[in-house]
Amino acid sequence: MKYVAEIDVMPHKELLDPQGKAVQHSMGTLHIDGVADIRIGKHIRMDIEAANKEEATAKVDEACKKLLANLIMETYHFTVQEV
Repeated sequence: MKYVAEIDVMPHKELLDPQGKAVQHSMGTLHIDGVADIRIGKHIRMDIEAANKEEATAKVDEACKKLLANLIMETYHFTVQEV
């Protein structure tokens, strides 16, 4: 069966996010007010072949832990849907 995973990887809230701080500063210089605590992460879409949703979920979780996210500095969340 075919599945699609939507994965979001974000830096831990406790860690400084220099890219987010730079964007937040730029918002002020562009006179875009009321914006605070910008965090920059990444969004990954992945197509998966698996026997069932549980197997697809396990593959995505393994990929996140081993390759897509640096667990020391980042967290991840994902959804898996049948296509």
